[in-house]
Amino acid sequence: MNDALRLPRGIEGPDAVALAAELVARARPLWAGGELGATRVETFPVLESALKSAYSAGRIVRGMEAAERVLAVEQRGLEQVDRATGAPRGGRISRLLVLADDGSERFYRSVESLLRRHAPRVLALRLDVGEAGLGQLLFGRDEVARLVLVEHREAVSAVLQALAAAWSGKERSRDRPQI
Repeated sequence: MNDALRLPRGIEGPDAVALAAELVARARPLWAGGELGATRVETFPVLESALKSAYSAGRIVRGMEAAERVLAVEQRGLEQVDRATGAPRGGRISRLLVLADDGSERFYRSVESLLRRHAPRVLALRLDVGEAGLGQLLFGRDEVARLVLVEHREAVSAVLQALAAAWSGKERSRDRPQI
């Protein structure tokens, strides 16, 4: 994971510096032989709320294949804009891959490949819940989800701000529900 994360414009100032540092510090390789990391994240009520809000707003894409399609279409559009304007984008994080913690090595290798293709605009967060917990959180009882994509910069900012609040002590970990 790059030490110079460029967070969305909605997150700036001293809090952004602390958040970026924490995201980097908590990053761990996706799999035993992996080179890219995902930020390890505990679930907190404020984070769960931000993810549920993103889902309610239609800003969550469920599953690896759907996320790959969405990111590929966006990438083509960004490349067209770059060619038309002659000015490349700044490389800010604008999308989040939210991962369950119980995927196979093959799954995490695929995630790493996806991150390579869409760096630096995609950041991976690996939650401390399995696919059943992530599915239940967003999609309801008896649902599973191994990966979701948060796909709009306002939703991405809200999720990252929720993490900042949780990590800064504004939300206590003992208040988090078990999912």
